[in-house]
Amino acid sequence: MSDIDRAAPAELAANPQYPATRWVVAGVVGLAAFMEVLDISIANVSLTHIAGSLSASRDEATWILTAYLVANAIVLPVSGWFSQVLGRKRFFLGSIIFFSIASLACGLAPSLEWLVIFRIIQGAAGGGLQPVAQAILADSFPARERGLAFSIYGVAVVFAPAIGPTLGGWITDNINWHWIFLLNVPVGIVLVALASVLVHDSAAYEKARKAKMADGFSIDYVGFGLLIVGLGCLQIMLDKGQQNGWFSSTFITTTAVMSALSLFALVLWEPFQRHPIMDLTLFRYKNFAIANIMMFVLGFVLFGSTLLIPQFVQEVLGYTATLAGLVISPGGLVIVFMMPIVGILSGRLDARWMVGGGLALVSISMFHMTGFDLNTSFSQLVFARCLQTLGLAFIFIPVTSISYVGVPPDKTDQISALVNLTRNIGGSVGISLVTTGLARRGQYHQNVLVSSITPYDHQTQSVLASLTQHFQQMGASLESARHQAEATIAHLVAQQAQLMSFLDDYWILGLIIACMVPLALLMSSGKEDDNEPPPGAH
Repeated sequence: MSDIDRAAPAELAANPQYPATRWVVAGVVGLAAFMEVLDISIANVSLTHIAGSLSASRDEATWILTAYLVANAIVLPVSGWFSQVLGRKRFFLGSIIFFSIASLACGLAPSLEWLVIFRIIQGAAGGGLQPVAQAILADSFPARERGLAFSIYGVAVVFAPAIGPTLGGWITDNINWHWIFLLNVPVGIVLVALASVLVHDSAAYEKARKAKMADGFSIDYVGFGLLIVGLGCLQIMLDKGQQNGWFSSTFITTTAVMSALSLFALVLWEPFQRHPIMDLTLFRYKNFAIANIMMFVLGFVLFGSTLLIPQFVQEVLGYTATLAGLVISPGGLVIVFMMPIVGILSGRLDARWMVGGGLALVSISMFHMTGFDLNTSFSQLVFARCLQTLGLAFIFIPVTSISYVGVPPDKTDQISALVNLTRNIGGSVGISLVTTGLARRGQYHQNVLVSSITPYDHQTQSVLASLTQHFQQMGASLESARHQAEATIAHLVAQQAQLMSFLDDYWILGLIIACMVPLALLMSSGKEDDNEPPPGAH
C-alpha cells in the first residue's frame, strides 16, 4: 500500500469539509455542466427547422447560436467573482433556476427576436454552471480522489458537444425543435431539488467570503465593462467572420478592433485592482498558464472536429443525419468508458506523459483522416473518431487537475472560471478556423482542378466522350447526353475540391496538435497535488 493510500483515511478524518456524499455531489454537478454544455451545440442541426417555423432566414437564425455563446463567454470568467459575492451554493442554484426558466421561454418563443433574447438569458445563466461545478468538485474531494472526480465532470463537458448535434437532430426529426429547449426544464427541476440538499458551502468558505465582503469588497465596474465589450465582440467576430467575409467587412473589422482594445485595456487594468473581476495574476503560476494553453487546444480540437466530421460524411460521402450521428456516437462512448480509467491512472502516472500521449493520439488520428477518400468505409470513420476521443480523454483530466497545482486553495473559483473560459474560446476559434478553411481551400482546389479541364486536354476529352456515350446508351440524344456528361464532370470536380478542403483541415489540426506535445513536458508531474493544503470549502 502506498503512502498516499495509508494517509487517506487520516486526511478525510482530519478534514470533515470533504462530504460523505461527495460522489453523489459529483454526479449532480456533472449533470448540471452536461446540460449547459449540451445547449452550445444541440441547436446547430435544427436551425433550418427553427428558421422555417419562425419565418426567418437561416442566416438570421444563426444568431440563436451567437447570442448564447456571447452571453456564455461574458459570464464564464466572472463566475468566480459572483460566487464570492453570492455564495457558491446560491450562485449554483440560481444559475440552474434561471437557465431552466430561460429554456422554457426559448421553447415557447413566438418569434426569432424573442428566441434570441431568451437565448442571451439562457447563455448568461448557464455561464456559471461549468466553472462552479468544477470548483465544487475541486473542493469536495481530497487530492488523491480529485482525478477520478474530474472524470465525471470530464464526461459532461467532452461528451456533451459530441452528442449534441445528434440528439438535437433526433429530437427535431421525431418530435419538434421546441423540445430541444424544453428538455432542460424537468432536468433543471431535479437538479435544483438534489443540489439544495447535497451541495453546501463549508463554514470555512462562508467565513472567508463574509470576511472579504466586510473588508470593503467593491465592484470592478470598469473591468466588467471591458470584459463585456472585449469577449462579446470577440465571440461575434469569430462566429460571423466567415459569413461576412472577415476583414473585408466593416462590421467584422469594427468588432475585431473593439475586442482587441478592450481586452488589452483589461489586461492592463485588472492587476492593479484590489478586487478584480478576473484575477489575471494567476497566470504567473507555470502549471496554470500551461494548463490554459492545453485547454485552449482541447476546445479547439473538440469543437472543430465535432463540426468537421458530420459535415464530411454528409456533404462528401452522402450520409444521412442519422448515419452521421452514428459515426460520432461511438467516440462519445469511448470518452464515457475511458474517463473513469484515466481518473484512476491520473493519481498513479506522471501527468506529463499522459497529456503528451493524449496529444500524440489526437494528432495521429487527424493525420490518419488525411488519407480519407470517397471510398472510406463507415468502420474506418468510426475507428478514426474513437482514436481521437481516446486521446482527448487522456488530456482533459490531467490538465484540469494540474491547473490547481501550486495555486492557493482560495483561488479555486477563479481557476475553474478561467480554465473553462479558455476551453470555450478555443472551441470558438476552432470552429471559426475550420469553417474558413473549408470555404477558402475548397475554392482554391476548385480553381486548380477547373484550370486543368480544357477542350485541349486529352484525358478530359476521353472522359467526356465516355460519359456522353454512356448517357446515349441510356436513351438520351447526343446533345442531351453531352450536357449530362459535362454536368457530371462539374459535379466530380466540385466533389473532389470539397474532399480536398476537408483533408487540408484535418492536416492543419493534426499539425497544430503535434506542436503542443513538447509543451506537455513543461508541466508539473502532478505529484505536488498529493501534498497540497486542503481546500477551505466545498
